[in-house]
Amino acid sequence: MIKLREKSEIWFAVIHIIAYVVLFSIADKASETIGVTKSVTLLVCIVLSAVIFMFVKRNNLMKYYGLCKGKYDLKKWLFFAPMIVLSTINLWNGVALNLNILETVLYAVSMLFVGFLEEIIFRGYLFKAMCKGNVKTAVIVSSITFGMGHIVNLLNGSAPFETLMQIVYATAIGFMLTIFFLKSGSIIPCIIFHGFLNATSIIGVQPENTVRLIFNVIITVLSIAYAVYLLRAVPDKKETNA
Repeated sequence: MIKLREKSEIWFAVIHIIAYVVLFSIADKASETIGVTKSVTLLVCIVLSAVIFMFVKRNNLMKYYGLCKGKYDLKKWLFFAPMIVLSTINLWNGVALNLNILETVLYAVSMLFVGFLEEIIFRGYLFKAMCKGNVKTAVIVSSITFGMGHIVNLLNGSAPFETLMQIVYATAIGFMLTIFFLKSGSIIPCIIFHGFLNATSIIGVQPENTVRLIFNVIITVLSIAYAVYLLRAVPDKKETNA
């Protein structure tokens, strides 16, 4: 993998995105075939996360990809309040056990790993590769690619309109997380936010369509607003070459 990365960081990122989407879809289908939600998916997530983490650590790329502590003026960063609020949105309509306990645990844990994988692939690999060309383009492509990645949910049985809403607010969230990484140099808060948001989706009560649409608008507006605020209020983190 290191030779591919040295040859082309962008293709290195693209191949990881394709592999992730394909493997995740196959794993979900296999889990359904077995009859235990996310059983195979969790195993795939663990293996992929271990492989990626070992690759990054072994090649001294931890800081380059943001797997390091960030330094924040909490007041200037608004104490991360917008991200904290957004991370709880799945619980706004109430909490319920939508699957049995085993499947709930498997789902939640697999989603924590998904938070790590998607942040490393989209915010780390893809964004950092494109930053070497044009930062603005990198922000746009990373955000849109992250949003469009959710189109795979159509293959898993999601309704077209629901998937469209996911693409829209996921793009907004992707924009916020990309700007967060750009300004802080750390991807760890993005991983925590992303993992928690995904994990809590399984215990949240699904709202009716009108309320869901309102929630999605809130997610989109708040994500974009916080990203724009960070762009204006926080100076850029100096790039680390690798």
